[in-house]
Amino acid sequence: MPPRRLLRVAVPAPVRTLFDYLPPAEGPEPAAGTRLRVPFGRGERCGVLVDAHDGEAGAGMDLKRVAAVLDAEPLLGAADLSLLQWAARYYQHPPGEVVAAALPLRLRQGKAPLAGGRELWRLTAAGRLPSSRPPRAPRQERLIAMLAAAPDGLATADLAAGGASPLQPLRALAARGWVERVVVPAPVAPTPPAEPGPTLNAAQADAVASVTAALGQFAAFLVDGVTGSGKTEVYLALVRAAVARRGQVLVLVPEIGLTPQMLERFRRHAGARIVVLHSGLSEGDGERAWLAARDGSADVLIGTRSAVFAALPRLALVIVDEEHDPSYKQQEGFRYSARDVAVVRAREAGCPVVLGSATPSLESLRNAQLGRYRTLRLPQRAGTATAPRIDLVDIRAAPLAGGLGPVSQRLARETVARGEQVLLFLNRRGYAPVVMCHACGWVAECRRCDARMTFHGADSALWCHHCGAQRPRPPSCPACGTADLRDLGQGTERLEEAVARLFPGHPAVRIDRDSTRRRGALERSIEGIRSGRFPLLVGTQMLAKGHHFPNVTLVVVIDADQGLYGTDFRASERMAQLIEQVAGRAGRADKPGRVLIQTRHPDHPLLQLLVRDGYAAFARAALAEREAARLPPFVHQVLWRAEAARPEPPAVFLEALADLVRRQSGPSLEVWGPVPAPMERRAGRYRAHLLVQSADRPALQAGLAHWVEAAIALPEARRVRWSVDVDPAELH
Repeated sequence: MPPRRLLRVAVPAPVRTLFDYLPPAEGPEPAAGTRLRVPFGRGERCGVLVDAHDGEAGAGMDLKRVAAVLDAEPLLGAADLSLLQWAARYYQHPPGEVVAAALPLRLRQGKAPLAGGRELWRLTAAGRLPSSRPPRAPRQERLIAMLAAAPDGLATADLAAGGASPLQPLRALAARGWVERVVVPAPVAPTPPAEPGPTLNAAQADAVASVTAALGQFAAFLVDGVTGSGKTEVYLALVRAAVARRGQVLVLVPEIGLTPQMLERFRRHAGARIVVLHSGLSEGDGERAWLAARDGSADVLIGTRSAVFAALPRLALVIVDEEHDPSYKQQEGFRYSARDVAVVRAREAGCPVVLGSATPSLESLRNAQLGRYRTLRLPQRAGTATAPRIDLVDIRAAPLAGGLGPVSQRLARETVARGEQVLLFLNRRGYAPVVMCHACGWVAECRRCDARMTFHGADSALWCHHCGAQRPRPPSCPACGTADLRDLGQGTERLEEAVARLFPGHPAVRIDRDSTRRRGALERSIEGIRSGRFPLLVGTQMLAKGHHFPNVTLVVVIDADQGLYGTDFRASERMAQLIEQVAGRAGRADKPGRVLIQTRHPDHPLLQLLVRDGYAAFARAALAEREAARLPPFVHQVLWRAEAARPEPPAVFLEALADLVRRQSGPSLEVWGPVPAPMERRAGRYRAHLLVQSADRPALQAGLAHWVEAAIALPEARRVRWSVDVDPAELH
């Protein structure tokens, strides 16, 4: 019997393999990267064809046949599939789920790609009648008036007022038959002209020349530039050079909050057609951006973590901004590092990758030491800006008002009196992190986690920041009945309240995850800061990264001690990076800046080193400590997590796995654990960890594939939910 042609398909399922199917009964064999509808279990699923092969004689007799071919041409190219298969192998995640993660939601579901064009709202014939005026519905009346003045229709964003979403009133009007949603063809956008930007200084010009000379081949560059040194200007010059060669550019940013300001600068100065991809977009907008990148009509894709897998057939340059940021590591499900995948993607595409940061990660600094990355330094602030003065402020015996010491209060008053702005940084949202009974010592704790609940004054509720549980703040102590409950510690809500009391007549804005939850809230707050409407800025790390506020001349770090004694070995590195980043918001224009770091440990050697000699000296000392302790980046780690409703099954499963790993591993591998997780109970489930590490990455990877298969077969595996995290960024 002659061999049979078989199709190997990535089907989204928690199974670490591809699946063979018979080709469709009619039509030509589909190409790799095409979506297929295939039988799976008792139903059908949308999978992606990875490749085709000739089975052995008689093979495929019991296989199912592809039900339908969903695409006339592949959605993913050969390079895309190769990268996704590498990621599935390296991170030990089911390949079908990895491939599905690279597609927009609708395409993942097997739906037809959206037609190119703009989605608009316009009045129907009924909506133009004088009777189509809803009583006591001012928002609907305003929308009808706006659409009446625009017969061709308006986009949803054009109909927003004050940042409020117009979708609910638009849907109400559509239900009455007065408005309709239409998709109109979008004209092929010409490449916009680039406005001239500032003249590059010598260090910036050298960085641009070095990377430009490498276009067309793989090379990794670490742009180590102090805050305010003009890294974005370097990026823009490189984008113009890559686009001039008819290439595409992938730009990764760590958070959605950084996207609007970067997009504004790129649109003005890049001279390129730009699309944006992040989780805050609507389903349709995200898919159209993805398709524009895939078909090559977009020159530049700016996106957050998942954009690293977007299809870019002419990829010529990859840029990872704020490469040190932990947001690049996916912490649930498919646990990949977008920064590391970006480097691999650039290598596979044969193009340069640029990793930029004012506080490079120790992993990237180690790669530079080993010669894998070439370091490009930007040692000075761009233009006339100078580095801010940084002082440690001892608050051990100082009276505090809302967390602010007397020195900070005095300098803040002087700053706002000069018409300048003050940034008060506290990386803890909510009103107070602890609610305690003054009579008996009862503390509000989460019923599902080994954690205290944070009081949020805006909702008068207790929140668990780990599992999301909420409950009302009790009027009296549940343990002793006393009404003397105290809110202990500082959160951004409490700091904002104190600022209003300490600085009357000077409006403040608070920027954290709670205050920016509504769509458009962050953009409105940033605009208010830039216009000078808010002389006082209160915020978390959302304010520490990337923002350019030229009138901020004083930065106060309220609680610098959080990272000094953390349980994770990376705590001090994260603390130093955060302090350096937030300090970089001060004095970014022609006015000198000053930074106050409030601390109860002013003699701590790490703080002293950071303030006296800067982040580079701190990083050298931290690398020496990591090497002596045999910690990353001098070893590579794999963290196994297991959880269950009772504490025993995770420990039993990981103990069996640890015995298996020890039997199969050589002397180059170390096995630590199993041990309870630092927070053993979370969301009602008990968790345990097993850590395997080695200085020999190939040996670790070679063993990992066998251990995963063995873990699946362990009888204890059926009683737990387990996962494997390669190169873990958090050990919680």
